[in-house]
Amino acid sequence: VEVLQGEFVLSPKTVICFDDKSLAPTAQFYAAELSDMCGCRPKIASRPIGKSPILLSLDDSFEEEQYTLHITPKAITVEGGSPKAVFYALQSLLQIAADAESSSAAARLLPAVKIADKPYFGYRGAMLDVCRHIFTVEEVKRYIDILALHKINRFHWHLTDDQGWRAEIKQYPLLTTTGAERKSSYDTPITKVIENGQTYWTGEGAQTNRKYGPFYYTQEEMKDVVRYAAERHIDVLPEVDMPGHFVAALAAYPKYSCHPDRAPEVWINGGISADVLNVADPEAVQFAKNIITELCAIFPYPYFHIGGDECPTSQWESNALCQEKLRQLGKSSFRALQTEFIREINVHLASLGKKMFCWNESITESGADLDLMKQSGATIMCWNPCQSGAAKAASLGLDAIITEWGSGCYYINRKQSNDYGEPTAAGGGNDNVEATYNYIPLPSGVSSQAAKHYIGVQGTFWAEHVSSNEYLEYLALPRLMCIAEAGWTPQEQKSWPSFVRRMTHDTKMLDLGGYIYARHWMEDYVPRKAP
Repeated sequence: VEVLQGEFVLSPKTVICFDDKSLAPTAQFYAAELSDMCGCRPKIASRPIGKSPILLSLDDSFEEEQYTLHITPKAITVEGGSPKAVFYALQSLLQIAADAESSSAAARLLPAVKIADKPYFGYRGAMLDVCRHIFTVEEVKRYIDILALHKINRFHWHLTDDQGWRAEIKQYPLLTTTGAERKSSYDTPITKVIENGQTYWTGEGAQTNRKYGPFYYTQEEMKDVVRYAAERHIDVLPEVDMPGHFVAALAAYPKYSCHPDRAPEVWINGGISADVLNVADPEAVQFAKNIITELCAIFPYPYFHIGGDECPTSQWESNALCQEKLRQLGKSSFRALQTEFIREINVHLASLGKKMFCWNESITESGADLDLMKQSGATIMCWNPCQSGAAKAASLGLDAIITEWGSGCYYINRKQSNDYGEPTAAGGGNDNVEATYNYIPLPSGVSSQAAKHYIGVQGTFWAEHVSSNEYLEYLALPRLMCIAEAGWTPQEQKSWPSFVRRMTHDTKMLDLGGYIYARHWMEDYVPRKAP
């Protein structure tokens, strides 16, 4: 960043120009965003006209997501390696405009500056669990808006779990009736409290003892979210968690479990269920494949997440089909059945033109067939053990995404303070904003060869305790911004004091959007005291 002299006057007379028709949607998007923010909607033109233009152009010498943003008193020049990169530059410009002084009701004075930027990690993600509690399409879009503003380029949509099935599958309608409701739900209503000039949020979680659902997204709604994200240069990574965390599906179709005569109930609480897919039953495996086929037609991103975490083998161990399949494989550990299932699903995904994501248990659980996993080419999402899981993935030649759940975690649903009155949440209250910011996703001891496989970072949000969009925002913000910065900034260039100063300005964007965010990190924050 180079600070220059003077100011650019952004007003309704400003014209956004572009030299490539592929930039037209980005120009239109930015004009609309400015209009919503400050009532200033620039005109759009395919060539430079008038005074004080914003000039958008592509530069083939740049990397795909690399850009420069040059603000002078006479013009704003944006160059990027792709329309995506130009979009990122305009998001930076939007943040500058939000923080700029107003010279009139519809004009802003933007400081002259030159910014040259490109991301540190290619994958910069945010996951949202909609199974434990569902969020409306509009709430999901609101979450995506925050990702776009901070140049996060992947939305990982966790659509199925033990506590609910949220994706319409037309071949299996019971998934979104029986599988999409449960007898009760853990609810944490949060309440705003203002004391001594400070804003706090408080709330106690408890079971409702009321039916929850059936709640799910139709295929048209999922397509709508995909379109909305694409307009913001965000790919949607769908996840169907299997063969574990599959209770909601088995409640709907128990014949695909290891005990077809006893249907499990959709879970109410969190935890790990022994009820898992019978991976030795060809019909059960085809059930999984058919689900994936329908969803792959909805989600164009060339990757599909099949879960693979927290899958007990106890029911396989007592099932005749599973015992026989293990004998045929010539393996001694029932964990090998999971790896074989992953192999079969991976072949199916390849036939659909897709590659695979898995959670790290697919390689870190004892007995996993590492040779098969190496051949799969899967991308490994590393949470627990995160760093040793990433190291193992790299040793197998597999790419790794860092989404640490432990201290300084990237699990941004966890309680972030032990202050009095803090709302009920997972964790012990030590996962504060500073700890998230200071976490090092790529440790200095990782060899240069292994480091090539550390391709991204992700903020992960589980919703066991979170039943409202207000609480989602309160927990996610601004920890999500910490992870976004880790995605763009080399570790040696990061600075917590600098982040606090910049984030203080960035809250103006959050305020304009009406977002709820935690304030524990702010320099003037005073913890709430018990009466």
